[in-house]
Order: sequence, then C-alpha cells, then structure tokens
Amino acid sequence: MEQFIEFATNHFMLIAAWVLTLALLLWNESQKAGKSVSPAIATQLINKQDAVIVDVRTKKEWDTGHITASKHIPLADLQRRVSELEKFKARPVVVVCNIGQTAGSATKMLKAAGFENVMRLQGGITEWKGQNLPIVKKA
Repeated sequence: MEQFIEFATNHFMLIAAWVLTLALLLWNESQKAGKSVSPAIATQLINKQDAVIVDVRTKKEWDTGHITASKHIPLADLQRRVSELEKFKARPVVVVCNIGQTAGSATKMLKAAGFENVMRLQGGITEWKGQNLPIVKKA
C-alpha cells in the first residue's frame, strides 16, 4: 500500500488521466444501454401507461419465471421479430433481461427500429424477483 501511495504522489497526472478515462468509459457505457427504470417505476408504467414488457432472455431462463403478460422475444431473435412489436410503438416499452446488462443492446435495436419510449429494467428479472414482485412460472 505504501508503494501505491508513493506511486500515486509521484505520478499524479497519470493517476488523474486514468480516473478520467475510467469515468468517461463508464459514462459512455451507461449511455449505450439507454434509459433504465427501477422495478417500482416499471410497475407504475405497466399499471398507469399500459407499458409493454419485452423479455429478451433465453427460453430456459424465461421458463424459470417471467413478468406477467410480458412478450418473450430472445435477444438473438429480436432483430427479425421486431415487427411483432410494431403495434406497441406508441406505448412505453420496458426491456427485461437477467441482470440488466443485455437489455441495453435490445433497447438500442428497438430505438433504431423507431421505438421512442424504450427503457431497460434496472437489475433485470433478478432485481424484480429480489423485490418480491409477482412472476409467472411455467407449470
């Protein structure tokens, strides 16, 4: 630890550049992923604005439990199946994945397809389950 402190004091500009680069990288990645909403906000969107939930997890993950009335379109199929969602362009769309990471690329695809009000579920289905919100399991 002493060596690190000595290095940091001797190379202040290098450390400052590294911190700035890291901050910019994190900011850039958060922008790529698009807007995110908490499970509480997603619930409000579902109840008050008739939001559409699009689950982009695999079939195996989907079968472990999913949000009621969500549409299942695996991320690998989203590009060719986006037409199934065309009728929902005017409604808010919340994209759900396992932990909230892969939903970012799905929101990007949907925005490119003309969807304006697209967001991802922060923490994914893991956070949804963690807050004890209702899920549907395959029987």
